Amino acid sequence: MEFFDSHAHYDDEKFNSDRDEVISSLKDEGITRLVSVGYNIESSKYAQKLSDKYGFIYNSCGISPNDIPQNKEELWKDLQEIYEIAKQKHKKLVAIGEIGLDYYGNKENMDLQKEAFIEQIKLANNLNLPIIIHTREAVSDTLDILKNKQKALNTGIFHCCPLNRELVKEALKLGYYISFAGPVTFKNSKNADEIIQMVPLDKILIETDSPYLSPEPNRGKRNDSRNVKYIAQKVADVKSVPIDEIAKITYENANRIFKL
Repeated sequence: MEFFDSHAHYDDEKFNSDRDEVISSLKDEGITRLVSVGYNIESSKYAQKLSDKYGFIYNSCGISPNDIPQNKEELWKDLQEIYEIAKQKHKKLVAIGEIGLDYYGNKENMDLQKEAFIEQIKLANNLNLPIIIHTREAVSDTLDILKNKQKALNTGIFHCCPLNRELVKEALKLGYYISFAGPVTFKNSKNADEIIQMVPLDKILIETDSPYLSPEPNRGKRNDSRNVKYIAQKVADVKSVPIDEIAKITYENANRIFKL
């Protein structure tokens, strides 16, 4: 059984003591492909280095809403640097992201977040790449941009998708993939089963968002891609489908959206 972890952050300092050891162990656990996702300049560069070093790792680049500078001049400086990274057309660059909107305790720069989101969608369109979307407490504005302001020509992924019925319904209408992470396994996740049932099998991805959001039974510990099997098992249980079939379907889905 092989798994594709569609979203992880192996640049994170939580892996500084044993990064190579962890990554080198993944294939033995059945994780044969993963995307190391950029969220700012440095992480985007590091993700590229990791994809150069490991044959089964792919990379993305982008500036997340939580890494947006507080003024327009600095934002455009960062965007220009992301453009330069992306336009190298690195052979294993599979997406622009993570990008999007996050209003959780961060509403003072909403306009800059929107501007960065729109400009990076344009970049993805220019490079014929999908986008990886981070959205938190910003469902309405996220959907408004995707529907009315700047369409993503290659659609993309709602990563660690919020368990919001309206978001999932509209995202599916627009052709997006829904990626489930550790929170769907949490005992206090009230509507996870309903949301998983809403998503057709051919639009589901699984991810760890390592090193964050470890699923049950490892909640509270550092996360890594070996835990992706627990998300697969949760989807399998809700869909009444064997886990090996979920692993196969989500692997094929990830290959399709990332054009591998």
